[in-house]
Amino acid sequence: MNLRTAIALMLLPAAVLAEPAADEMGRQEGYPRARTPAEYALPKFRIGSWSAPADAVAPSYRIRRVAPSGETVAPWANMEPAPPITYQYRNVGYTLDEYLERQRVTGLLILKDGKIVVERYRYDRKPDARFISFSMAKSVTSLLVGIALERGQIASLDDPAERYAKELAGSPYGGTTVRQLLRMSSGLRFTERYDGTDDVMRLNRSMQFEDTPQVSFLRGIADRHAPAGEKFVYASAETQVLGRVLAGATGRTVADLTHDWLWKPMRAQGDAFWRISPDGQEGTFAFFHASLRDWARLGLLLANDGVADGKQVVPREYLLDATDPARQPAAFRPERATPYFGYGYQFWLFPMKQRTFGMQGVYGQAVFVQPSSGIVMVQTSAWAQPSGQQDPQPAQERSAFWRGVLRSLGGSIE
Repeated sequence: MNLRTAIALMLLPAAVLAEPAADEMGRQEGYPRARTPAEYALPKFRIGSWSAPADAVAPSYRIRRVAPSGETVAPWANMEPAPPITYQYRNVGYTLDEYLERQRVTGLLILKDGKIVVERYRYDRKPDARFISFSMAKSVTSLLVGIALERGQIASLDDPAERYAKELAGSPYGGTTVRQLLRMSSGLRFTERYDGTDDVMRLNRSMQFEDTPQVSFLRGIADRHAPAGEKFVYASAETQVLGRVLAGATGRTVADLTHDWLWKPMRAQGDAFWRISPDGQEGTFAFFHASLRDWARLGLLLANDGVADGKQVVPREYLLDATDPARQPAAFRPERATPYFGYGYQFWLFPMKQRTFGMQGVYGQAVFVQPSSGIVMVQTSAWAQPSGQQDPQPAQERSAFWRGVLRSLGGSIE
């Protein structure tokens, strides 16, 4: 960044910073919400629909905040003074404001040691927005599995799914172990191209329409690309099976478990939501909605190795098994599971010496955590394309920005 640009940014009020493609995404109409499932992913409806309480756009279970309405819950202090955030991308230096001008970010919150360094809302979003997770929900599901394991309601991660999800008995997914599901290593073929004709589209359809029974769809996945347990291949169906394992193992809804096992002990600030399929099963692979601050609370819980309010909420050993690259089989470690990330128990693992991991969802949703430095970053977005498969630039720049956050706040980037 040159001197002229730096001076211009200092003189530019935050309110007039550019918001990419705002008119395309419905600014002139007040960012409307989708009225039908077909509208949900259309650009004009993304901002309004993806930041609404889930029960305003689809059948959902509500996870109630614990404190009475209006009470401030676990207030955070701001870091004073807040260090400037800068980053390098393609050998050019940028500032935090430039990042927001270049990316379709709807919300950004950065914590250092439990203090707020940055909290920004864009595209007319407010702190009470309930941002959809997409696949960040998978990591929430994993945390509930870990708690169920500690409580003995899941006896072993090496049990087959059908021991708990009776409706899948005798099917290939029914015979897949919980651990293999957590690592997305069933070996079953499930296509996830985000082109509207793949298996994840059919799974999404089972969340919306009774003519696509979800159990029948999951039971019908039978082709294999590899023996179970050998390698990571991303498949959202595996997390949906885990949701059914949780429900069967506990006899409770995943929403109830989320309230009692996560939302209550971490003292969440607002209500959250799980969208449900016509048969009442939560969409544990993609459809958890929460406020930016509560996503950050969840990130802080992870940064503290599962501890909130002095209590161990998520079992520490399970969390390490889920997020420590050194604890993964070789095929699941960073730069092996994928060209960059490793994969734990529904968490993405960065190739860094200090344990650094994340929750990620399509269209730019992310919670990144580095426990040793106490740094947490939450980003909600409405990227033009679902993932780096279609357009790598937003994901690459977000990764560069995360490294800049770590560098700017004293974290480790090696």
